[in-house]
Amino acid sequence: MDLILLCVFLPLVTVAWGQYGDYYYGPYNYGDNDEWVNVYRQGFNFQCPHGQVIVAVRSVFSKKEGSDRLWNYACMPAAQSLGEPTECWWEEINRAGTEWYQTCSNNGLVAGFQSQYFPSVLDREWQFYCCRYSRRCPYSCWLTTEYPGHYGEDMDMMMYTYDYYIRGATTTFSAVDRDRQWKFIVCRMTEYDCPFQNV
Repeated sequence: MDLILLCVFLPLVTVAWGQYGDYYYGPYNYGDNDEWVNVYRQGFNFQCPHGQVIVAVRSVFSKKEGSDRLWNYACMPAAQSLGEPTECWWEEINRAGTEWYQTCSNNGLVAGFQSQYFPSVLDREWQFYCCRYSRRCPYSCWLTTEYPGHYGEDMDMMMYTYDYYIRGATTTFSAVDRDRQWKFIVCRMTEYDCPFQNV
């Protein structure tokens, strides 16, 4: 009986795994020697190389270290159909201790993060580094699930599909846990020029 079940289910699993493999693009290389881009309670500035965008975010939380997190990011080249970035900029600062929602203006994609720690609030302020690709526009946007799943947990968010890009995020802040949960705003981009400057 076990042999019959194996013969029936093995081809199904093989086909399903083969289909899944078309959409999986991990694990990502987070940088040299898997190091963090910051140390606890210090500011940092991370930018992807020119023509690349953020595709993965990893973080660990420490209550002992001022309820702060270590951060690391992975980048990948944007699809060739988008061309080269035509301009890049830093968005407005999102203040520490508050909830916020922000997307890159001018149809930009997230290509970096900048953050400063504030010990009086036990939280960080954040800025997105955004890049615009020609005159492409976002569509089919959605929010990811919350990262981390619960305050104080480790976080590992990866883009599993190649043609989706991070355009921003919304965060909640817990005054009790002194931690944030993130939902990333993910979109596809048109492969043709569109006339809208800020979708």
